[in-house]
Amino acid sequence: MAFQKSVLVPLNADDTFALITEPDRLRRWQVITARVDLRAGGDYRWTIIPGNSASGTYTEVEPGRRVVFTWGWEGSPDLPPGASTVTITLEPADGGTLVHLVHDELTGEQADSHALGWDHYLGRLASAAADGDAGPDEWGSPAELDPLTSAEATLAVCQLVLRGVTEADYHRPTVCTEFDVTQLAEHLIGSVTSLGAAAGADAGAGAAGRTLEARLAVPAQAMLEAWTVRGLDGTVKLGAHEMPAALVLGIGSVEFLVHAWDFARATGRGLTVPDGLSQYVLAVAGQLITPEGRAGGSFADPVEAGPDAGLLDRLIAFTGRAVSSAR
Repeated sequence: MAFQKSVLVPLNADDTFALITEPDRLRRWQVITARVDLRAGGDYRWTIIPGNSASGTYTEVEPGRRVVFTWGWEGSPDLPPGASTVTITLEPADGGTLVHLVHDELTGEQADSHALGWDHYLGRLASAAADGDAGPDEWGSPAELDPLTSAEATLAVCQLVLRGVTEADYHRPTVCTEFDVTQLAEHLIGSVTSLGAAAGADAGAGAAGRTLEARLAVPAQAMLEAWTVRGLDGTVKLGAHEMPAALVLGIGSVEFLVHAWDFARATGRGLTVPDGLSQYVLAVAGQLITPEGRAGGSFADPVEAGPDAGLLDRLIAFTGRAVSSAR
């Protein structure tokens, strides 16, 4: 059984093709992370929402016209990677490009569930084409969080903030007084690279890209994929220390969310985080940020957030940052 849908995108065919194939563009409407080898026989892996990653192989690639790839969900017994096929055809039309999607080789139930997904994301595709970015994905906040889904969700928050950072912002000061915005991004990239190496990620997954968001996205994708493969059992070595694996990955959630706040404050941008995610990361921070760590200079002493402070503000205050003027 097949699901079919068409949507008009207000861009030319080449720019539309880029939106549906390039990781930097896919992050604007469909994915949190994407690894793409865009050629016939090349593979891909997209984390759509926390805990849900699709993967498969490209079978046809005609730039500006057509792309065909196999599709399935990691960990799914019913629709594993490669079990179905997606064909996307682009046609010039008045007002832009008509995107026609066919998702084939599905059962009736699978077609129904994927119809909901494609309706949602093709709508976001049109929004990204019109506005440059579809904004936060309302499906991106899972009700139940674990170290991996929290890391994916907080990365999405951080990347969205960084996508709004322009070159005019690069040398603005941050609350981390030793870093400007660019230096703080480089610090975060270094942390992500170390966390990935702890799970066996390729150390050569460099932070390539023209923007700060793109420079973070490459090592973050490699880090999260490595942790997905490794799992959370046992311990790993981080620097000179052996630590529980789940707690090490928790460092990623704290870094992504707290530094997202830092970037937003430094550049005057708003930041909206679901309470459930803030609460989860606050609990992780409580395990990671110890009095010994504060004494060693890794974190300042906690500050008073105020009786009416929200959960994100409580997290920020716990890390030693003043929250009074942050919005």
